[in-house]
Order: sequence, then C-alpha cells, then structure tokens
Amino acid sequence: MKNFALIGAAGYIAPRHLRAIRDTGNRLVAAVDPHDSVGLLDQFSFDTRFFTEIERFDRHLEKLRRGPAENRVNYVSICSPNYLHDAHCRLALRVGADVICEKPLVINPWNLEPLQEIEAETGHKINTVLQLRLLPSLLHLREELQSSPNQQHDVLLSYITSRGAWYQTSWKGVVEKSGGVATNIGIHFFDLLQWLFGMHGDVRVFHSDPKRMSGYIEMERAKVRWFLSVDPTDLPAAVAANKKSTYRSITVDGKEIEFSEGFTDLHTEVYRQILAGNGHGIDVARPSIQLTHQIRTAPITEASTLGHPFLTKLRG
Repeated sequence: MKNFALIGAAGYIAPRHLRAIRDTGNRLVAAVDPHDSVGLLDQFSFDTRFFTEIERFDRHLEKLRRGPAENRVNYVSICSPNYLHDAHCRLALRVGADVICEKPLVINPWNLEPLQEIEAETGHKINTVLQLRLLPSLLHLREELQSSPNQQHDVLLSYITSRGAWYQTSWKGVVEKSGGVATNIGIHFFDLLQWLFGMHGDVRVFHSDPKRMSGYIEMERAKVRWFLSVDPTDLPAAVAANKKSTYRSITVDGKEIEFSEGFTDLHTEVYRQILAGNGHGIDVARPSIQLTHQIRTAPITEASTLGHPFLTKLRG
C-alpha cells in the first residue's frame, strides 16, 4: 500500500483521482485546496489531513518525509489549475514523492526542462495522465493503423464538451492560466493524434474564440481537420436530442469512431499503469505541449477547403 497526497481536492477532476487511489488499494493521507468544499473526502477516508494553505500542506509532507518510512508520502496527485502544475510538481519531488499530474503537465514547453533537472536531482519521477491511450477502441485503431504504416490518412477530429457560464469566469477562461481551449480541453486529443499518426508538420488555425478553436494539422501519416468547443450549441442535433453534453469523435478515411462513453472511467487504469512502472513521463508529454503552444500562438488564416464541417456550420 502506497501513501498518497492530493493537491486540488475541491477541483472538477479530483474525484477521479480519489477513486483511483482507493481502487488501486492505496490510501490518501493528506490533501490541500484553498477552497474547503471537500466533504467528498469522507467517501474515501476519515483519516485524510486536509489543508487550505499550500505552505502548511508542504510542511506536513516534509514532516512525514523526516519521520518513519511507513508514513512518508510516496505519490502526490496534482489536480490544481494548469498554471500551477509545474510549481506543485516541484513541491512533490522535493518532499521525496513521485508525481501523478493531470493534463496539461505544463502550459509552456520551456517549463519542462527545469522539471527534468529536478527529477534528476531527487531521483523521483513525474507522470502525466493520458487516459485516451488506454481506451480500447483507440488501441484497436492504433493496431489497425500500424498494419499499414506508410499510408496517408484523412482525419476529422471533433470534441465538444459543454460548459456553462462559470467556465469563462473561472481560471479555465483565462488563457494565461489554462492555456485556452486548445490546451485545456484539447491536450489529450493532440497527444492522441501524434500517438496515432506520428509527429506534426504544418499547423494552421482557422478559428479561435474563448469557447472554440478549429484548424488543420499535417502529421507524418495524416492530414487532420479538428474542431474543439465548450459551447453546448455546437453539439450535433442527435447528441443534444439524447440529452448528452459531450461529443467525441475521430473519423479516419470516412470511418467514424465515436468515443463519448468510457473516457471518464480510465483514471484507475492510468494509476495501475503508473504503479506498475509504466507511467508516461515528461518526454512523452512534451510533443503535445509543444503542439498546443504552437496552435495557441499561430495566426488565424483562411480555412479554404481544409476547414472542419462544424466550422462551416458555425459560420453559416
């Protein structure tokens, strides 16, 4: 049994990590969040020390590090806002723990090298959560693609995840804190594209506003048109009619794989992989962070014939 601590216990994604810690047979010994709406912790343990100040949390973990080995924190799970991830990774490494960090590991690629230096100094590892790589339908797709490694593919990637007005008011709506739509909701999918089709080349952005982005990427083995949105009005009519709030789809050479279900249940398997020594580290996370940074800073260009059908619909 390993001891875990968690940063960002009141956040949207924290419950998936809490379940994963429990369901892999481990225990949460400490948690921190500036907000104290964390009664959810009682569903998992009555013995978790909770802090609202990161400094006191840090002090507690350091105290445990200097105490008996059985009480030391082995892993710190990071569910805090994106712009704080690298700082919280450093905290975890310095108290002698490995890290399980939510996506994106960092917003800007130049923050990765300092983290690798601290990994080397401490002998501990940063793991990031890339659960789409464990989704059975996408694993099957990757096997099919590898059977014809030299083929070029036409790909349509669509991801709409409905968010209310709170989204733009929170840190998620601030590009400097979240990385914007491409980074905050798109990082998994840009990692997926490179995992499936190789590294990227030409990158174009055709549309960008606070709720959606769309563009084109030329990969080693695919030409990809992509559309990302947090606006529920962008949902396909059939999806909205079924009272669903999320639509995830990738179409390869006209064959669609719709994977709106099952995506949120993969954190426990991610934890199992990490605990077995098979986690995805900084070098694996780097390409998608570089790509989203390039997308975020790219000029807006005319879509011409490379635009996504949802973009055509948006522009009427």
